[in-house]
Amino acid sequence: MPKISFIGAGSTVFAKNLLGDILSYPELAESEISLFDIDPERLQTSEVVARKVAETLGAKPRIDATTDRERSLDGADYAICMIQVGGFEPCTVIDFEIPKRYGLRQTIADTLGIGGIMRGLRTIPVLLEMAHDMERLCPDVTLLQYVNPMAMNCWALSRASRIRTIGLCHSVQGTAAEIARDIGVPLDEINYLCAGINHMAFYLTFERDGADLYPRIHEVVEQGQVPGWNRVRYEMLQRLGSFVTESSEHFSEYVPYFIKRDRPDLIEGFNIPLDEYITRCQNQLEGWQDLRRALEDPATELLVERSHEYGSLIIHSLETGIPRVVYGNVANDHLIDNLPHGCCVEVPCLVDKNGIQPTRIGALPPHLAALMQTNVNVQALTVEAALSGKREHIYHAAMLDPHTAAELDLEQIWSLVDDLIEAHGDWLPEYATAQRPSAAPRSEHA
Repeated sequence: MPKISFIGAGSTVFAKNLLGDILSYPELAESEISLFDIDPERLQTSEVVARKVAETLGAKPRIDATTDRERSLDGADYAICMIQVGGFEPCTVIDFEIPKRYGLRQTIADTLGIGGIMRGLRTIPVLLEMAHDMERLCPDVTLLQYVNPMAMNCWALSRASRIRTIGLCHSVQGTAAEIARDIGVPLDEINYLCAGINHMAFYLTFERDGADLYPRIHEVVEQGQVPGWNRVRYEMLQRLGSFVTESSEHFSEYVPYFIKRDRPDLIEGFNIPLDEYITRCQNQLEGWQDLRRALEDPATELLVERSHEYGSLIIHSLETGIPRVVYGNVANDHLIDNLPHGCCVEVPCLVDKNGIQPTRIGALPPHLAALMQTNVNVQALTVEAALSGKREHIYHAAMLDPHTAAELDLEQIWSLVDDLIEAHGDWLPEYATAQRPSAAPRSEHA
C-alpha cells in the first residue's frame, strides 16, 4: 500500500476531504497516512479527524501524526502539499493592509497582484526546501501541489527541483458545475476542453452531444440571469467570447478593469468584494474553536462525501492503472504554443500506470493568450526573484502587475515593495540590494 504524506495537515477541513476521497477507494483503504504540520494543536485535531474518517468508511489505514517533516516524507509515494507560509497573521494581513496605505485594494491576494507576489516570495523557498528533502528521502514521490500562488510555485519547482509535481486546483471542474447550473444542463451531460494558466484558463469548448452550449451561456446575460456574485466573469465572456475558470472576486484583481479607487460605481456595479479573503479568514478563525470541539467530540458523526478535488483520482489511477483525465498545472513543454516555454500551464492530463501525461493543446486564441501573458510576466519575474535572490526582479514584477500598475505610479510601486519586504522581515530571505533611481525630473507645468 502507498505511503501518503500530508504536508500542512493542520488544514483540518481540507485534509478531511482529501482523506475521505482517498480512503473511500478499497484499493487505498489500507494506505499509510502520515500527517505533518508545524502546529501541534491543529495536528492533533487532524489526527482525530483522520481516524474518525477511517472509522466512518470502514477503512484500516496506518495513521501517523508528526511535527518532523523528514519523518513524514521518508519513503513517501505521494506528498500532498497544503501549507500557508506566514499564515493569516502576520503575513496575509500585511499583504492587504500595507497596499491599502497606497490606495491599492485587493480581494483575495493569493495568486497575482502585489499580494500574490509576496505570497510567492515567502512560499517558494519553503517548497524548495521540501523538494530537496524529497530528493533525499523519497526521490520517486509524486508531489500533489495545492498551494497558491499555484503557477509561481509550480514554475519554481519545475526549474529548481527534480521532483515530479502536478499543481492541483478545483477552478476548472468547479466553474464547469457553476455554468451547468446557470444554463440548466446536468454536468454529467457536458463535455468541455479547457486550457490556459491557473485561475485564467478558458473553456475552449463547452458542449452536450456535440452541440455548442456557448449560446446557452450567452442567454444567461441576455435574460438578465447573471448571478450577482459572478458579474465580472460574465462581463469578460461578453468581451472575450470565452468563459474563464476562476471566480469573479479572484479575476477582478488579475486585470486592470474593475478595481479602481476613483470608481466606486465599478466596485458596486460588478459586486466586487474588497478584502474578501481577510473577511473569510476572520470568520473561519472565529469559528475554529467551536469547529475543533465538534470534530474532536466522539459523539459527533462525520459526514464523509466525495469532494471534487483531483488528488485522490490521481493516486488511484497511478496505483490501479484505471485511466482518468484531470486538469493539472504543469510545465509548458510544447503544450501551448503561444505561451512561453517552461511557464506553468493548466491543461487536461491523462493519468494511468504510465504516469501523468499532459495534453498538447497547440495555439490558444491569440487574444486569450495575450491576456494570460500579462499574468505570466508577473509570475516569471517573481520566480526569477525567488530563485536568484535579486531584489530588482520584485520591483519589476510589481511594475508589470496589471492591477498594481493601473493604480500606482512607479515611485509608489517601488516604495510599496520596500515597505512590504521590511514588514515581512524574516518570513522572506534576504535579497541583493537594488539601486533605486534618482528622482525623475518633473515639468514645472505638471
